[in-house]
Amino acid sequence: MTAQRSTISPRHKARNRVVIFFHRIGLPFGPMHLLTVPGRKSGVPRTTPVAPVVVADERYIVQAYPNSDWVKNARDAGGGVLTRGRRAKTVDLVEVPEEQRGPVLREFPGQNPRGVAAFVRNGLVGSGSPDGFAAAAPHVVVFRATPRTGGAS
Repeated sequence: MTAQRSTISPRHKARNRVVIFFHRIGLPFGPMHLLTVPGRKSGVPRTTPVAPVVVADERYIVQAYPNSDWVKNARDAGGGVLTRGRRAKTVDLVEVPEEQRGPVLREFPGQNPRGVAAFVRNGLVGSGSPDGFAAAAPHVVVFRATPRTGGAS
């Protein structure tokens, strides 16, 4: 399965701006959080909406769009700030090895059913089923987001 789409549409960019705006005024909705990481070239903080998955009391962030800049920035920075409304936590971001991604991805459709369509549309999963998500492990980047001690609260 090869992902065809590598950029976010103007419509999706507008939707992201709306989600960011509502979070910043303290009105989060759905499972959405904001992930802010420094740009790998500029160092300027970059914010993107994400829908974390929780498995065994660990929080994971899953890439829905191929070649996402936030993924490249997170790899380079190794951490960022995860925000929901007005509550923020500084987190370490550790990329999960491909062979360990399946169980996390299997949980995504049950925890974030509205987000399934993006994965199917972008060619990352063949079906929106838990097994379809687990099979996408080679194509979908997953980060474990662990709260950093002494970080923002």
